[in-house]
Amino acid sequence: MLRIVALLSALFCGTLASLAAAADAACVPGARWLALGDSAARPIDAPDLIASLSTRPVVLLGEGHDIREHHRWQAQTVAALHARRPDLVLGFEMFPRSAQPALDRWVAGDLTEAELLRATDWKRNWGYDAQMYLPIFHFARMNRVPMVALNIDRDLSREIGAGGFDALPPEKRAGLTRPAAALAPYEDFLFESYSQHASEPGHEPVRTDERFGQFREAQLLWDRAMAERIAGVFAARPGALVVALMGSGHVINGWGVPHQLRALGVADPAVLLPWEPESDCGKLVAGYADAVFGLTAREENDQPRPRLGLWLEPASEGVAIKDIEQGGLGETAGLRKGDVLVEVAGRAPREPGDVSEIVQRQAPGTWLPLKIRRDGKTLEIIAKFPPATS
Repeated sequence: MLRIVALLSALFCGTLASLAAAADAACVPGARWLALGDSAARPIDAPDLIASLSTRPVVLLGEGHDIREHHRWQAQTVAALHARRPDLVLGFEMFPRSAQPALDRWVAGDLTEAELLRATDWKRNWGYDAQMYLPIFHFARMNRVPMVALNIDRDLSREIGAGGFDALPPEKRAGLTRPAAALAPYEDFLFESYSQHASEPGHEPVRTDERFGQFREAQLLWDRAMAERIAGVFAARPGALVVALMGSGHVINGWGVPHQLRALGVADPAVLLPWEPESDCGKLVAGYADAVFGLTAREENDQPRPRLGLWLEPASEGVAIKDIEQGGLGETAGLRKGDVLVEVAGRAPREPGDVSEIVQRQAPGTWLPLKIRRDGKTLEIIAKFPPATS
């Protein structure tokens, strides 16, 4: 089960002939939108795109969770959509459903930033730098835009990963229904991701692996849970535009959440994605998204931070490593599954979010001192972060 949860965490941050006439050598010009139609891509002005989106029931904004420029783009897009459709609702993958009362209080102006993050258990439930998301939260509060928690709670996610949907008693399913079957390309995509992280010496993953079946079902249920929440908001407020923020892996090519939304009767969800200058142009096929926005080069301090490649859980004397990415920085440094982190950069972590917070502050090219407990012994380990890429 731990491996399935780890793999799910790892999954998420045609031809070009039709694109060549519509875009420069970087595929998508900086600060410009490119619409991806059924057969051809074309530049589109922001006002025209926003006007066309204002007639759609749902707009999904993808993101890489640790990339600040993605969140700036999201804030800009949300503001433009709100100007066109003031009756707007914002949905967030970042919050489990149990956080809904806190979100309501935040929008009403009853909580400070610190109180919101504490009430939603941000460090434990999400863990990415809250400063990247707070401008959007403030926009919602300033304009009294409802915020909706889309995700399922972590404990339910663990149970699904362990035994699948059928193993959950009806009273624990939190209103979840069985997801629509994965589209064939999505299953291929999931298997490719699974294979990259599940390969072991002497064992090549195959589609009949029980663990892949669990991985696929957990991912589909994750997509379904968010789609059901969005569909519920749409049904309760049919005149509103629902804009939802989530990892790009849930929305690309219409395979994940959009597919589940269509199965739930939400017929025409739109997908918008940010586009990095160095991204693979081969991804820009018809249906990849309704439109992509060309980002300019990142600032030096906006490079994605290196990851240790650890999946953590609380322990009695620190934070335990429940799984570790093969070939990741943590494994390279000498960390092992079962180790307990008792000190990270001189600080004693009490929960996994404490470790994430320290790692996210780590600059490329620096060393991170770690103190661990293994087999009753205390060991000191140095994780060496690679230098920033140019």
